[in-house]
Amino acid sequence: MAETIRGKGVISGIAIGKIMLAGRNLDSYLVNYVSESLEAEEKKAQEAIGAVAEILRESIERLQKQDMGEQAAIMEAHRMMVQDPMMTEKIIEKIQATKSAPHGILEAAEEQAKMFEQMADEYFAARAVDLRDVGKRVAKYILGVKEPEIGEEKVILCGREIEPSVIAGMPTENIAGVILGSGSTTAHAVIIAKARAIPTIVGLNKENRIDKIKDGDHVILDGERGEIVINPTPKERAAYDEKIKKQQELARRYAALKDLPAVTTDGVRIDLMANIGSHMDVDNALSYGAEGVGLFRSEFVFMGREEIPNEEDQFKAYKEAVEKCGGNLCVIRTMDIGGDKPLPYLNIPPEENPFLGYRAIRISLERRDLFLPQLKAILRAGVYGKAAIMVPMVINVGEFKKVKEFVKEAKVELAHENKAYADDVQVGIMVETPAAAIMTPVLAKYVDFFSIGTNDLVQYTLACDRGNANIAHLYNHFNPAVLRLIQTTIRSAKEAGIWAGMCGEMASDPNAAVLLLGMGISELSMSAPSIPRVKEKLRSVSSMEAKEILAGVMKMEDADEIKNYLAKIL
Repeated sequence: MAETIRGKGVISGIAIGKIMLAGRNLDSYLVNYVSESLEAEEKKAQEAIGAVAEILRESIERLQKQDMGEQAAIMEAHRMMVQDPMMTEKIIEKIQATKSAPHGILEAAEEQAKMFEQMADEYFAARAVDLRDVGKRVAKYILGVKEPEIGEEKVILCGREIEPSVIAGMPTENIAGVILGSGSTTAHAVIIAKARAIPTIVGLNKENRIDKIKDGDHVILDGERGEIVINPTPKERAAYDEKIKKQQELARRYAALKDLPAVTTDGVRIDLMANIGSHMDVDNALSYGAEGVGLFRSEFVFMGREEIPNEEDQFKAYKEAVEKCGGNLCVIRTMDIGGDKPLPYLNIPPEENPFLGYRAIRISLERRDLFLPQLKAILRAGVYGKAAIMVPMVINVGEFKKVKEFVKEAKVELAHENKAYADDVQVGIMVETPAAAIMTPVLAKYVDFFSIGTNDLVQYTLACDRGNANIAHLYNHFNPAVLRLIQTTIRSAKEAGIWAGMCGEMASDPNAAVLLLGMGISELSMSAPSIPRVKEKLRSVSSMEAKEILAGVMKMEDADEIKNYLAKIL
Protein backbone atom coordinates (compact mmCIF):
# COMPACT_ATOMS: atom_id res chain seq x y z
CA MET A 1 0.00 0.00 0.00
CA ALA A 2 1.25 3.46 -0.89
CA GLU A 3 1.99 6.08 1.79
CA THR A 4 -0.63 8.81 2.27
CA ILE A 5 0.14 12.18 3.84
CA ARG A 6 -2.26 15.01 4.60
CA GLY A 7 -2.19 18.78 4.30
CA LYS A 8 -4.84 21.45 3.83
CA GLY A 9 -6.75 21.30 0.58
CA VAL A 10 -7.31 24.87 -0.69
CA ILE A 11 -8.35 24.18 -4.30
CA SER A 12 -10.52 21.12 -4.81
CA GLY A 13 -10.04 18.57 -7.54
CA ILE A 14 -8.02 15.42 -8.12
CA ALA A 15 -4.70 15.40 -9.92
CA ILE A 16 -2.42 12.54 -10.94
CA GLY A 17 1.12 13.20 -12.11
CA LYS A 18 4.86 13.11 -11.55
CA ILE A 19 6.43 15.35 -8.92
CA MET A 20 8.64 18.21 -10.05
CA LEU A 21 10.37 19.97 -7.19
CA ALA A 22 10.22 23.74 -7.64
CA GLY A 23 11.42 26.76 -5.73
CA ARG A 24 15.13 25.95 -6.20
CA ASN A 25 17.47 26.61 -3.27
CA LEU A 26 20.21 29.12 -4.17
CA ASP A 27 22.67 28.29 -1.37
CA SER A 28 25.14 26.37 -3.55
CA TYR A 29 25.12 29.11 -6.18
CA LEU A 30 25.70 31.80 -3.57
CA VAL A 31 28.64 29.91 -2.01
CA ASN A 32 30.36 29.73 -5.38
CA TYR A 33 29.64 33.32 -6.34
CA VAL A 34 32.72 35.57 -6.64
CA SER A 35 32.12 39.25 -5.96
CA GLU A 36 33.79 42.02 -7.93
CA SER A 37 34.23 45.68 -6.97
CA LEU A 38 31.44 47.47 -5.12
CA GLU A 39 30.75 49.58 -8.19
CA ALA A 40 30.53 46.46 -10.38
CA GLU A 41 28.14 44.73 -7.96
CA GLU A 42 25.84 47.75 -7.84
CA LYS A 43 25.89 47.89 -11.65
CA LYS A 44 25.01 44.16 -11.85
CA ALA A 45 22.04 44.76 -9.57
CA GLN A 46 20.79 47.72 -11.63
CA GLU A 47 21.11 45.75 -14.88
CA ALA A 48 19.39 42.69 -13.38
CA ILE A 49 16.50 44.85 -12.11
CA GLY A 50 16.04 46.29 -15.62
CA ALA A 51 16.29 42.88 -17.29
CA VAL A 52 13.83 41.20 -14.89
CA ALA A 53 11.39 44.08 -15.30
CA GLU A 54 11.54 43.56 -19.08
CA ILE A 55 11.06 39.77 -18.72
CA LEU A 56 8.04 40.41 -16.53
CA ARG A 57 6.65 42.90 -19.06
CA GLU A 58 6.88 40.26 -21.79
CA SER A 59 5.24 37.71 -19.49
CA ILE A 60 2.42 40.17 -18.73
CA GLU A 61 1.77 40.75 -22.43
CA ARG A 62 1.70 36.98 -23.07
CA LEU A 63 -0.74 36.36 -20.21
CA GLN A 64 -2.99 39.20 -21.39
CA LYS A 65 -3.10 37.75 -24.91
CA GLN A 66 -4.09 34.40 -23.36
CA ASP A 67 -6.95 36.17 -21.52
CA MET A 68 -5.31 35.51 -18.13
CA GLY A 69 -6.01 38.94 -16.70
CA GLU A 70 -5.64 38.10 -13.03
CA GLN A 71 -2.32 36.36 -13.49
CA ALA A 72 -1.11 39.26 -15.60
CA ALA A 73 -2.14 41.60 -12.77
CA ILE A 74 -0.10 39.59 -10.25
CA MET A 75 2.94 39.72 -12.53
CA GLU A 76 2.35 43.46 -12.96
CA ALA A 77 2.44 43.81 -9.16
CA HIS A 78 5.78 41.95 -9.22
CA ARG A 79 7.09 44.29 -11.91
CA MET A 80 6.15 47.28 -9.77
CA MET A 81 7.95 45.69 -6.80
CA VAL A 82 11.07 45.16 -8.92
CA GLN A 83 11.04 48.78 -10.07
CA ASP A 84 10.12 50.26 -6.68
CA PRO A 85 12.72 53.00 -5.95
CA MET A 86 12.54 52.19 -2.22
CA MET A 87 13.40 48.56 -2.95
CA THR A 88 16.29 49.63 -5.20
CA GLU A 89 17.56 51.93 -2.45
CA LYS A 90 17.35 49.09 0.07
CA ILE A 91 19.20 46.75 -2.34
CA ILE A 92 22.07 49.23 -2.84
CA GLU A 93 22.28 49.66 0.95
CA LYS A 94 22.55 45.88 1.44
CA ILE A 95 25.10 45.49 -1.36
CA GLN A 96 27.30 48.07 0.34
CA ALA A 97 27.09 46.00 3.51
CA THR A 98 27.55 42.52 1.96
CA LYS A 99 29.82 43.50 -0.97
CA SER A 100 27.75 41.06 -3.08
CA ALA A 101 24.91 41.85 -5.52
CA PRO A 102 22.93 38.57 -5.13
CA HIS A 103 23.41 38.51 -1.34
CA GLY A 104 22.35 42.15 -1.03
CA ILE A 105 19.29 41.63 -3.23
CA LEU A 106 18.13 38.60 -1.26
CA GLU A 107 18.71 40.32 2.10
CA ALA A 108 16.75 43.39 1.01
CA ALA A 109 13.84 41.25 -0.18
CA GLU A 110 13.94 39.13 2.99
CA GLU A 111 13.84 42.21 5.23
CA GLN A 112 10.74 43.50 3.44
CA ALA A 113 9.18 40.02 3.45
CA LYS A 114 9.58 39.66 7.22
CA MET A 115 7.65 42.93 7.73
CA PHE A 116 4.69 41.35 5.93
CA GLU A 117 5.13 37.99 7.63
CA GLN A 118 4.67 39.56 11.06
CA MET A 119 1.14 40.58 10.13
CA ALA A 120 -1.46 38.25 11.59
CA ASP A 121 -3.86 38.63 8.67
CA GLU A 122 -3.07 35.75 6.31
CA TYR A 123 -3.74 37.75 3.16
CA PHE A 124 -1.03 40.27 3.91
CA ALA A 125 1.33 37.77 5.42
CA ALA A 126 1.11 35.90 2.11
CA ARG A 127 2.64 38.92 0.30
CA ALA A 128 5.98 37.91 1.85
CA VAL A 129 6.19 35.17 -0.78
CA ASP A 130 5.82 37.77 -3.54
CA LEU A 131 8.68 39.85 -2.16
CA ARG A 132 10.94 36.79 -1.89
CA ASP A 133 9.90 35.83 -5.43
CA VAL A 134 10.97 39.23 -6.74
CA GLY A 135 14.27 39.05 -4.86
CA LYS A 136 14.99 35.52 -6.12
CA ARG A 137 14.18 36.50 -9.70
CA VAL A 138 16.72 39.31 -9.68
CA ALA A 139 19.34 37.22 -7.83
CA LYS A 140 18.82 34.27 -10.20
CA TYR A 141 19.43 36.55 -13.16
CA ILE A 142 22.83 37.52 -11.78
CA LEU A 143 23.65 33.91 -10.77
CA GLY A 144 22.51 32.48 -14.12
CA VAL A 145 20.02 30.08 -12.47
CA LYS A 146 17.10 28.71 -14.51
CA GLU A 147 14.06 26.75 -13.36
CA PRO A 148 13.79 23.17 -14.69
CA GLU A 149 11.83 22.85 -17.91
CA ILE A 150 8.62 20.81 -18.16
CA GLY A 151 8.48 18.02 -20.69
CA GLU A 152 5.35 16.60 -22.30
CA GLU A 153 4.22 14.68 -19.20
CA LYS A 154 1.91 16.44 -16.75
CA VAL A 155 3.65 17.34 -13.50
CA ILE A 156 2.67 18.22 -9.96
CA LEU A 157 4.77 21.13 -8.72
CA CYS A 158 6.01 20.67 -5.17
CA GLY A 159 8.07 22.88 -2.90
CA ARG A 160 8.33 24.30 0.60
CA GLU A 161 7.62 27.69 -0.96
CA ILE A 162 6.89 28.05 -4.68
CA GLU A 163 7.20 31.52 -6.15
CA PRO A 164 4.06 32.76 -7.97
CA SER A 165 6.17 33.52 -11.05
CA VAL A 166 7.14 29.86 -11.36
CA ILE A 167 3.51 28.78 -11.75
CA ALA A 168 2.60 31.78 -13.91
CA GLY A 169 5.50 31.06 -16.25
CA MET A 170 4.51 27.45 -16.98
CA PRO A 171 1.81 26.27 -19.41
CA THR A 172 -1.43 25.45 -17.61
CA GLU A 173 -1.96 22.26 -19.60
CA ASN A 174 1.27 20.81 -18.20
CA ILE A 175 0.55 21.45 -14.50
CA ALA A 176 -1.70 18.81 -12.97
CA GLY A 177 -1.47 20.04 -9.36
CA VAL A 178 0.45 22.12 -6.83
CA ILE A 179 1.79 21.11 -3.40
CA LEU A 180 3.06 23.85 -1.09
CA GLY A 181 4.81 23.39 2.22
CA SER A 182 3.63 26.82 3.34
CA GLY A 183 0.94 28.99 1.86
CA SER A 184 -2.69 29.85 2.33
CA THR A 185 -5.76 30.66 0.25
CA THR A 186 -4.50 34.22 -0.10
CA ALA A 187 -0.98 33.41 -1.35
CA HIS A 188 -0.48 34.58 -4.93
CA ALA A 189 0.82 31.15 -5.91
CA VAL A 190 -2.54 29.77 -4.75
CA ILE A 191 -4.48 32.57 -6.46
CA ILE A 192 -2.76 31.79 -9.78
CA ALA A 193 -3.43 28.08 -9.31
CA LYS A 194 -7.07 28.88 -8.52
CA ALA A 195 -7.42 31.02 -11.65
CA ARG A 196 -6.25 28.02 -13.63
CA ALA A 197 -8.39 25.57 -11.62
CA ILE A 198 -5.30 23.58 -10.56
CA PRO A 199 -5.90 21.33 -7.50
CA THR A 200 -3.71 22.56 -4.65
CA ILE A 201 -2.70 21.42 -1.16
CA VAL A 202 -0.75 23.56 1.34
CA GLY A 203 0.57 23.27 4.90
CA LEU A 204 2.97 20.34 4.52
CA ASN A 205 5.94 22.09 6.13
CA LYS A 206 4.44 21.17 9.52
CA GLU A 207 6.26 18.13 10.86
CA ASN A 208 8.31 18.24 7.62
CA ARG A 209 5.75 16.04 5.87
CA ILE A 210 6.78 17.58 2.56
CA ASP A 211 10.19 15.86 2.84
CA LYS A 212 8.46 12.52 2.20
CA ILE A 213 7.83 13.63 -1.39
CA LYS A 214 10.77 13.19 -3.75
CA ASP A 215 11.48 14.53 -7.21
CA GLY A 216 10.08 12.12 -9.81
CA ASP A 217 7.57 10.43 -7.45
CA HIS A 218 4.17 9.65 -8.95
CA VAL A 219 1.41 10.97 -6.71
CA ILE A 220 -2.34 11.36 -6.48
CA LEU A 221 -3.43 14.73 -5.10
CA ASP A 222 -6.94 15.11 -3.64
CA GLY A 223 -7.53 18.85 -3.17
CA GLU A 224 -10.92 18.31 -1.52
CA ARG A 225 -9.65 16.06 1.27
CA GLY A 226 -6.11 17.43 1.45
CA GLU A 227 -4.66 13.96 0.79
CA ILE A 228 -1.54 13.03 -1.17
CA VAL A 229 -0.96 9.39 -2.12
CA ILE A 230 2.74 8.80 -2.90
CA ASN A 231 3.51 6.22 -5.62
CA PRO A 232 -0.02 4.71 -5.66
CA THR A 233 -0.73 1.08 -6.51
CA PRO A 234 -2.61 0.29 -9.77
CA LYS A 235 -5.74 -0.38 -7.69
CA GLU A 236 -5.51 3.01 -5.96
CA ARG A 237 -4.87 4.69 -9.30
CA ALA A 238 -7.96 3.07 -10.85
CA ALA A 239 -10.16 4.20 -7.94
CA TYR A 240 -9.06 7.80 -8.41
CA ASP A 241 -9.51 7.63 -12.19
CA GLU A 242 -13.23 7.11 -11.48
CA LYS A 243 -13.24 10.12 -9.15
CA ILE A 244 -11.65 12.25 -11.87
CA LYS A 245 -14.47 11.34 -14.27
CA LYS A 246 -17.03 12.51 -11.69
CA GLN A 247 -14.96 15.67 -11.12
CA GLN A 248 -15.05 16.46 -14.84
CA GLU A 249 -18.84 15.97 -14.91
CA LEU A 250 -19.21 18.35 -11.93
CA ALA A 251 -16.99 20.97 -13.61
CA ARG A 252 -19.16 20.86 -16.74
CA ARG A 253 -22.27 21.26 -14.58
CA TYR A 254 -20.82 24.26 -12.72
CA ALA A 255 -19.59 25.86 -15.95
CA ALA A 256 -23.15 25.76 -17.29
CA LEU A 257 -24.27 27.74 -14.22
CA LYS A 258 -21.74 30.59 -14.61
CA ASP A 259 -23.99 33.04 -16.45
CA LEU A 260 -27.24 31.97 -14.77
CA PRO A 261 -28.67 33.94 -11.85
CA ALA A 262 -29.16 32.46 -8.38
CA VAL A 263 -32.96 32.24 -8.69
CA THR A 264 -35.09 29.83 -6.68
CA THR A 265 -37.66 27.56 -8.31
CA ASP A 266 -40.36 30.10 -7.42
CA GLY A 267 -38.49 33.12 -8.79
CA VAL A 268 -36.75 34.65 -5.75
CA ARG A 269 -33.31 36.00 -6.66
CA ILE A 270 -30.23 36.23 -4.43
CA ASP A 271 -27.21 38.26 -5.57
CA LEU A 272 -24.00 36.20 -5.32
CA MET A 273 -20.92 38.35 -4.85
CA ALA A 274 -17.24 37.78 -4.14
CA ASN A 275 -14.90 38.63 -1.27
CA ILE A 276 -11.62 40.05 -2.59
CA GLY A 277 -8.36 41.33 -1.13
CA SER A 278 -7.26 43.46 -4.06
CA HIS A 279 -8.45 44.73 -7.42
CA MET A 280 -6.39 41.90 -8.92
CA ASP A 281 -8.90 39.37 -7.56
CA VAL A 282 -11.91 40.71 -9.49
CA ASP A 283 -11.25 38.90 -12.78
CA ASN A 284 -11.01 35.56 -10.99
CA ALA A 285 -14.26 36.27 -9.15
CA LEU A 286 -16.11 37.07 -12.37
CA SER A 287 -14.87 33.84 -13.94
CA TYR A 288 -16.83 31.93 -11.27
CA GLY A 289 -20.00 33.88 -11.95
CA ALA A 290 -19.74 36.58 -9.28
CA GLU A 291 -22.22 39.41 -9.84
CA GLY A 292 -19.99 41.99 -8.21
CA VAL A 293 -17.91 42.45 -5.05
CA GLY A 294 -19.52 42.18 -1.63
CA LEU A 295 -16.32 42.75 0.33
CA PHE A 296 -13.17 44.53 -0.84
CA ARG A 297 -10.69 44.31 2.03
CA SER A 298 -9.09 47.72 1.65
CA GLU A 299 -6.38 46.95 4.24
CA PHE A 300 -4.19 45.68 1.41
CA VAL A 301 -3.76 49.24 0.20
CA PHE A 302 -2.44 50.23 3.63
CA MET A 303 -0.06 47.31 4.22
CA GLY A 304 3.57 47.03 3.20
CA ARG A 305 4.14 50.77 3.37
CA GLU A 306 6.00 53.14 5.63
CA GLU A 307 3.24 55.76 5.71
CA ILE A 308 -0.52 56.13 5.15
CA PRO A 309 -1.34 55.75 1.43
CA ASN A 310 -2.47 59.04 -0.04
CA GLU A 311 -5.85 59.67 -1.64
CA GLU A 312 -4.54 59.16 -5.19
CA ASP A 313 -2.97 55.77 -4.46
CA GLN A 314 -6.20 54.57 -2.88
CA PHE A 315 -8.35 56.03 -5.65
CA LYS A 316 -6.42 54.10 -8.31
CA ALA A 317 -6.89 50.77 -6.48
CA TYR A 318 -10.61 51.29 -5.78
CA LYS A 319 -11.29 52.69 -9.26
CA GLU A 320 -9.83 49.61 -10.94
CA ALA A 321 -11.94 47.26 -8.84
CA VAL A 322 -15.11 49.29 -9.45
CA GLU A 323 -14.43 49.42 -13.20
CA LYS A 324 -13.84 45.67 -13.38
CA CYS A 325 -17.26 45.08 -11.79
CA GLY A 326 -18.81 46.51 -14.96
CA GLY A 327 -21.66 48.44 -13.37
CA ASN A 328 -22.35 45.85 -10.67
CA LEU A 329 -21.93 46.75 -7.01
CA CYS A 330 -18.46 46.92 -5.46
CA VAL A 331 -18.63 47.15 -1.66
CA ILE A 332 -15.40 48.58 -0.24
CA ARG A 333 -14.79 48.01 3.47
CA THR A 334 -13.00 50.88 5.15
CA MET A 335 -9.67 50.12 6.76
CA ASP A 336 -9.90 47.18 9.17
CA ILE A 337 -6.47 47.65 10.71
CA GLY A 338 -5.40 47.31 14.31
CA GLY A 339 -5.17 44.59 16.88
CA ASP A 340 -4.23 41.43 14.99
CA LYS A 341 -3.40 43.40 11.82
CA PRO A 342 -0.89 45.99 13.00
CA LEU A 343 0.60 48.80 10.96
CA PRO A 344 3.95 50.00 12.35
CA TYR A 345 3.41 53.58 11.15
CA LEU A 346 0.17 53.94 13.17
CA ASN A 347 2.15 53.43 16.40
CA ILE A 348 -0.57 51.39 18.09
CA PRO A 349 0.77 49.83 21.31
CA PRO A 350 0.59 46.03 21.73
CA GLU A 351 -2.69 44.78 23.17
CA GLU A 352 -3.54 41.83 25.40
CA ASN A 353 -6.69 41.02 23.45
CA PRO A 354 -6.43 42.44 19.93
CA PHE A 355 -9.78 41.05 18.80
CA LEU A 356 -11.42 43.34 21.36
CA GLY A 357 -8.95 46.15 20.90
CA TYR A 358 -8.20 49.38 19.11
CA ARG A 359 -9.05 48.52 15.52
CA ALA A 360 -11.07 49.38 12.41
CA ILE A 361 -13.62 52.19 12.86
CA ARG A 362 -12.28 52.89 16.36
CA ILE A 363 -9.05 54.06 14.74
CA SER A 364 -10.63 55.73 11.72
CA LEU A 365 -12.90 58.00 13.74
CA GLU A 366 -9.91 59.30 15.70
CA ARG A 367 -7.64 59.67 12.67
CA ARG A 368 -9.03 62.27 10.25
CA ASP A 369 -5.74 62.14 8.30
CA LEU A 370 -6.40 58.45 7.65
CA PHE A 371 -10.18 58.23 7.28
CA LEU A 372 -11.02 61.29 5.19
CA PRO A 373 -8.66 60.49 2.26
CA GLN A 374 -10.04 56.93 2.14
CA LEU A 375 -13.64 58.13 1.98
CA LYS A 376 -12.74 60.68 -0.71
CA ALA A 377 -10.99 57.97 -2.76
CA ILE A 378 -14.02 55.65 -2.58
CA LEU A 379 -16.44 58.46 -3.50
CA ARG A 380 -14.27 59.32 -6.51
CA ALA A 381 -14.08 55.66 -7.57
CA GLY A 382 -17.89 55.57 -7.52
CA VAL A 383 -17.91 57.74 -10.68
CA TYR A 384 -16.58 54.73 -12.63
CA GLY A 385 -19.29 52.27 -11.66
CA LYS A 386 -21.29 51.45 -8.56
CA ALA A 387 -19.40 51.68 -5.27
CA ALA A 388 -20.51 51.33 -1.66
CA ILE A 389 -18.80 52.13 1.63
CA MET A 390 -18.92 49.50 4.39
CA VAL A 391 -17.79 50.30 7.92
CA PRO A 392 -16.46 47.48 10.14
CA MET A 393 -16.71 46.92 13.90
CA VAL A 394 -19.61 49.28 14.58
CA ILE A 395 -21.19 48.78 18.03
CA ASN A 396 -23.51 51.78 18.38
CA VAL A 397 -25.50 54.43 16.52
CA GLY A 398 -23.18 57.25 17.63
CA GLU A 399 -20.25 55.75 15.72
CA PHE A 400 -22.22 55.58 12.49
CA LYS A 401 -23.50 59.15 12.86
CA LYS A 402 -19.86 60.28 13.06
CA VAL A 403 -19.11 58.23 9.92
CA LYS A 404 -21.90 60.06 8.07
CA GLU A 405 -20.41 63.40 9.16
CA PHE A 406 -17.05 62.32 7.73
CA VAL A 407 -18.71 61.31 4.45
CA LYS A 408 -20.41 64.70 4.25
CA GLU A 409 -17.09 66.46 4.90
CA ALA A 410 -15.39 64.33 2.22
CA LYS A 411 -17.99 65.42 -0.35
CA VAL A 412 -17.55 69.11 0.59
CA GLU A 413 -13.77 68.85 0.18
CA LEU A 414 -14.07 67.10 -3.19
CA ALA A 415 -16.48 69.76 -4.43
CA HIS A 416 -14.05 72.51 -3.37
CA GLU A 417 -11.22 70.67 -5.12
CA ASN A 418 -13.30 70.28 -8.30
CA LYS A 419 -12.88 66.51 -8.21
CA ALA A 420 -15.69 64.37 -9.62
CA TYR A 421 -17.40 62.07 -7.13
CA ALA A 422 -20.51 59.90 -6.94
CA ASP A 423 -23.18 61.41 -4.71
CA ASP A 424 -25.20 58.18 -4.55
CA VAL A 425 -22.59 55.91 -2.91
CA GLN A 426 -24.36 53.77 -0.31
CA VAL A 427 -22.96 53.73 3.23
CA GLY A 428 -23.58 50.65 5.36
CA ILE A 429 -22.07 48.63 8.17
CA MET A 430 -20.72 45.19 8.82
CA VAL A 431 -22.79 43.49 11.47
CA GLU A 432 -20.09 41.52 13.23
CA THR A 433 -20.71 42.24 16.90
CA PRO A 434 -23.67 41.09 19.01
CA ALA A 435 -24.15 44.74 19.98
CA ALA A 436 -24.67 45.76 16.35
CA ALA A 437 -26.97 42.80 15.66
CA ILE A 438 -29.17 43.57 18.67
CA MET A 439 -29.31 47.26 17.70
CA THR A 440 -30.13 46.68 14.02
CA PRO A 441 -33.77 47.84 14.49
CA VAL A 442 -32.35 51.25 15.43
CA LEU A 443 -29.28 51.23 13.14
CA ALA A 444 -31.50 50.42 10.16
CA LYS A 445 -32.89 53.99 10.34
CA TYR A 446 -29.45 55.41 9.52
CA VAL A 447 -27.65 52.93 7.25
CA ASP A 448 -28.17 52.02 3.58
CA PHE A 449 -27.43 48.33 4.10
CA PHE A 450 -26.23 45.62 6.47
CA SER A 451 -23.57 43.03 5.61
CA ILE A 452 -23.25 40.30 8.23
CA GLY A 453 -19.64 39.38 8.98
CA THR A 454 -20.10 35.93 10.49
CA ASN A 455 -16.39 35.20 11.07
CA ASP A 456 -16.30 37.70 13.93
CA LEU A 457 -19.99 37.53 14.83
CA VAL A 458 -19.69 33.82 15.64
CA GLN A 459 -16.57 34.21 17.78
CA TYR A 460 -17.88 37.23 19.66
CA THR A 461 -21.29 35.67 20.28
CA LEU A 462 -19.87 32.34 21.44
CA ALA A 463 -16.78 33.74 23.20
CA CYS A 464 -14.82 31.39 21.00
CA ASP A 465 -11.48 32.34 19.41
CA ARG A 466 -11.77 31.00 15.85
CA GLY A 467 -8.02 30.46 15.72
CA ASN A 468 -7.84 28.32 18.86
CA ALA A 469 -7.69 24.61 17.97
CA ASN A 470 -8.64 23.58 21.52
CA ILE A 471 -12.10 25.08 21.18
CA ALA A 472 -12.57 24.79 17.43
CA HIS A 473 -15.50 22.41 18.02
CA LEU A 474 -17.42 25.28 19.65
CA TYR A 475 -17.06 27.57 16.65
CA ASN A 476 -20.22 26.84 14.62
CA HIS A 477 -22.31 29.28 12.59
CA PHE A 478 -25.36 27.04 13.09
CA ASN A 479 -25.40 27.81 16.81
CA PRO A 480 -28.99 28.90 17.64
CA ALA A 481 -27.73 32.11 19.29
CA VAL A 482 -25.90 33.10 16.10
CA LEU A 483 -28.91 32.23 13.92
CA ARG A 484 -31.16 34.42 16.05
CA LEU A 485 -28.84 37.41 15.73
CA ILE A 486 -28.68 36.92 11.97
CA GLN A 487 -32.46 36.62 11.73
CA THR A 488 -32.88 39.81 13.78
CA THR A 489 -30.53 41.67 11.44
CA ILE A 490 -32.29 40.54 8.25
CA ARG A 491 -35.73 41.26 9.70
CA SER A 492 -34.63 44.76 10.76
CA ALA A 493 -33.38 45.46 7.24
CA LYS A 494 -36.60 44.30 5.60
CA GLU A 495 -38.75 46.36 7.95
CA ALA A 496 -36.64 49.45 7.17
CA GLY A 497 -36.68 48.86 3.40
CA ILE A 498 -32.91 48.36 3.07
CA TRP A 499 -30.96 45.32 1.88
CA ALA A 500 -29.10 42.83 4.04
CA GLY A 501 -26.24 40.66 2.85
CA MET A 502 -23.56 38.43 4.33
CA CYS A 503 -19.81 38.49 3.70
CA GLY A 504 -18.58 35.97 6.30
CA GLU A 505 -17.62 32.37 5.62
CA MET A 506 -21.13 31.19 6.46
CA ALA A 507 -22.22 32.67 3.11
CA SER A 508 -20.18 30.02 1.27
CA ASP A 509 -22.01 27.13 2.97
CA PRO A 510 -24.73 25.90 0.53
CA ASN A 511 -26.94 24.52 3.32
CA ALA A 512 -26.61 27.73 5.31
CA ALA A 513 -27.59 29.64 2.16
CA VAL A 514 -30.99 27.89 2.22
CA LEU A 515 -31.59 29.04 5.80
CA LEU A 516 -30.55 32.59 4.89
CA LEU A 517 -32.92 32.48 1.92
CA GLY A 518 -35.70 31.56 4.33
CA MET A 519 -34.77 34.55 6.51
CA GLY A 520 -35.00 36.90 3.51
CA ILE A 521 -31.32 37.64 2.78
CA SER A 522 -30.72 39.76 -0.34
CA GLU A 523 -27.05 39.10 -1.06
CA LEU A 524 -24.33 36.57 -0.27
CA SER A 525 -20.63 37.33 -0.71
CA MET A 526 -18.01 34.60 -0.53
CA SER A 527 -14.73 33.27 -1.89
CA ALA A 528 -15.17 32.99 -5.66
CA PRO A 529 -14.82 29.16 -6.02
CA SER A 530 -17.74 28.70 -3.61
CA ILE A 531 -20.19 30.56 -5.86
CA PRO A 532 -21.18 27.65 -8.20
CA ARG A 533 -21.99 25.32 -5.27
CA VAL A 534 -24.13 27.92 -3.52
CA LYS A 535 -25.84 28.89 -6.78
CA GLU A 536 -26.70 25.28 -7.60
CA LYS A 537 -28.23 24.78 -4.16
CA LEU A 538 -30.33 27.96 -4.31
CA ARG A 539 -31.62 27.10 -7.79
CA SER A 540 -32.79 23.71 -6.52
CA VAL A 541 -35.17 24.98 -3.81
CA SER A 542 -38.13 27.32 -3.50
CA SER A 543 -38.34 30.22 -1.09
CA MET A 544 -41.37 28.55 0.52
CA GLU A 545 -39.36 25.35 1.13
CA ALA A 546 -36.58 27.46 2.64
CA LYS A 547 -39.04 29.15 5.02
CA GLU A 548 -40.44 25.78 6.11
CA ILE A 549 -36.93 24.43 6.74
CA LEU A 550 -36.06 27.59 8.66
CA ALA A 551 -39.14 27.26 10.86
CA GLY A 552 -38.11 23.73 11.82
CA VAL A 553 -34.48 24.70 12.44
CA MET A 554 -35.37 27.63 14.70
CA LYS A 555 -37.10 25.19 17.06
CA MET A 556 -33.89 23.18 17.48
CA GLU A 557 -31.57 23.70 20.42
CA ASP A 558 -28.18 22.44 19.29
CA ALA A 559 -25.79 23.53 16.51
CA ASP A 560 -24.69 20.00 15.59
CA GLU A 561 -28.33 18.89 15.46
CA ILE A 562 -29.07 21.71 13.01
CA LYS A 563 -26.01 21.00 10.89
CA ASN A 564 -26.77 17.26 10.65
CA TYR A 565 -30.45 17.91 9.90
CA LEU A 566 -29.63 20.22 7.00
CA ALA A 567 -27.07 17.77 5.61
CA LYS A 568 -29.72 15.04 5.69
CA ILE A 569 -32.60 16.92 4.03
CA LEU A 570 -30.60 19.04 1.55
